Amino acid sequence: MARTIVPATFTAARGLGNRHVQTLLPRMRPLAALERDIEILNLPDGDFVELAWARPAPLADDAPLFILFHGLEGSFDSPYARDLLGMASRLGWRALLMHYRGCGQAPNRLPRAYHSGDTADAYWLIGQLALRYPRAIKVAAGVSLGGNMLAKLVAEQGGDGLDLAGAIVISAPLDLAASADALNCGFARFYQRHLLKTLKNKIATKMASGPLPIRLAAHQLERLDSFWAYDNEVTAPLHGFASASDYYRRASAGRLLGDIELPMLILHADDDPFMPGDLFSRLPAASDAVRIELARQGGHVGFIEMRNGRLNPWLTDRVGRQLKDWASLPAPARTEASRS
Repeated sequence: MARTIVPATFTAARGLGNRHVQTLLPRMRPLAALERDIEILNLPDGDFVELAWARPAPLADDAPLFILFHGLEGSFDSPYARDLLGMASRLGWRALLMHYRGCGQAPNRLPRAYHSGDTADAYWLIGQLALRYPRAIKVAAGVSLGGNMLAKLVAEQGGDGLDLAGAIVISAPLDLAASADALNCGFARFYQRHLLKTLKNKIATKMASGPLPIRLAAHQLERLDSFWAYDNEVTAPLHGFASASDYYRRASAGRLLGDIELPMLILHADDDPFMPGDLFSRLPAASDAVRIELARQGGHVGFIEMRNGRLNPWLTDRVGRQLKDWASLPAPARTEASRS
């Protein structure tokens, strides 16, 4: 892919172009029906992540494989997850979602949780899949927090460090400090309150079951009312960062876009309420391997259009086209694509 920022083909449904309407619309649509098989993947440090494999799965071991990483406090039940996994399955891909620690059906074993720059678990998973399905082309996609994590992982590992033909990054907070600022303004505080509530509930449960490496009492946890405050008092000390600023600086993938060697598609909306509108002007130029498609509207992981009189998730269609493009590469080109 040539280094470029181009307009996305998305057009918001008429009368539904507001950034918050687009962000909330996916949750107003019926959740796509999708069966799954659950697998517990044990990690080197003694913890585990829960994998959700879409059913039915292809029988051939060399069937292409689609790996999805969800957003903050997301899961198999997130609307985008059902849509993307179901689409990949219908295209003949073996599709799975990795739940971050504590985001599956059971709490994780260790005091620590997960964060926007935590690439180790995804790296371990991709390595395990490479051993299980060595002949399968593999594409990973990350949504929101998962997109930042995936972009950081790809930048860290270089062109041949991962068994992936490509990566897709969707509505990712590539500048975490700027995202924390954006979520602390106006109506975006609604999303901040919702996400913080689930995060604080999980940490409160852990605090009640045993000591954690954080200096907070339960009543102090409850008073944390912004991501800056929460990440400074919880995320940073729990995961070895000196402060929220240190965490945001080290975990943000935007500063690494120029280092990416693997083919990558980034999908983003200028009006995403989780980010500043000038996000990409704040970041260094991406490498030649990256294609950034910017929509004028779309909100945060929204991108709902009107098609044949019905609301349609453009995002699912766009990712599906990319999967078809990469799956259609002949075998030698697939190998080269994963190294360039």
